[in-house]
Amino acid sequence: MDNISLSKVDLSGYKPKWQERFAFFEKNGNPFSETFKEAFKALPTGKRMLINMNFLAFFFGPIYLFVLGLWKKNLALLGISVGVGVVLAIYETVTGTLLPRALDTGINCGLAVLWAMTTNYAYYLKEVKGQQGWNPFEK
Repeated sequence: MDNISLSKVDLSGYKPKWQERFAFFEKNGNPFSETFKEAFKALPTGKRMLINMNFLAFFFGPIYLFVLGLWKKNLALLGISVGVGVVLAIYETVTGTLLPRALDTGINCGLAVLWAMTTNYAYYLKEVKGQQGWNPFEK
């Protein structure tokens, strides 16, 4: 991990994986910036997974984000999920057919990936920058 000053916040109480994630975000900016994208491409696959995905959030998204204290973003993601569910339920009701099982599973996995890819940067914003808004895709 690079020696990077992290906004006067003591991160010694965090696990090394969080310290590494926070340092990467601090050095390279938000995941939507060009600096981030270039630095991210240069990382080996294992480090990319560490920075970009949170496996606990993939499997336990709504619970894990509440545990991390990201309740606003969690409620927003839950709202997106409920919205997708309502749209699919309306589609199934109107057409009288169920979605194919593979498509249903794909949609569920896609929503889980949404939690997994949002968590790390959202937690960085909360813990290091002191920002905790409702937008899960905040820059």
